[in-house]
Amino acid sequence: MPLRELVAALSVADEFREGYERTKFKHWVDEDHDRCNTRQEVLIQEAASPPDVSPSCAVTSGTWYSFYDDKYFDDAKKLDIDHMVPLAEAWDSGASQWTAKRRELYANDLTEPVALVAVSATTNRSKADQDPGQWLPPYEPARCQYVADWVTVKTRWGLTVDTTEKTRLTELAGACPNRPILTSPSSEANH
Repeated sequence: MPLRELVAALSVADEFREGYERTKFKHWVDEDHDRCNTRQEVLIQEAASPPDVSPSCAVTSGTWYSFYDDKYFDDAKKLDIDHMVPLAEAWDSGASQWTAKRRELYANDLTEPVALVAVSATTNRSKADQDPGQWLPPYEPARCQYVADWVTVKTRWGLTVDTTEKTRLTELAGACPNRPILTSPSSEANH
């Protein structure tokens, strides 16, 4: 489905930060009990060259590409795992009404490849909890992918957008008119 159509289908609602606490989203869990938490799983999945992984799942000496700033890293400590739609933004957009379990599933979503992404700590921290109306990757060629990924996550989890965010997403999608989006169905995302 074209990006413009998915943006058009996003529901608009006012956002409210009241009651938000990052701890309301239990994250970096080891859901499959393989000793690797969500952060480590993303680092392993997204490595551009195979990382060394210790028996306790410490991830070392791999290579990763941060598409936000078009840079390669060979030290996992210089990377953050970004929630494509930040936890605070998810809260503002509907997650405040979710159960604690659903928020945990959101914060550790490994079944949607674009939900969590390894990027440079510097760019992730500059993004913070901002939406695309306030922040875009500094590497301009990455922006269409970023917007597509943002909309994929918002759609997948049934999150709303505010009017400013919708206007900006519509403008950005217009610059990427032929970009299709493939959303991954998920039972946990749709409950």
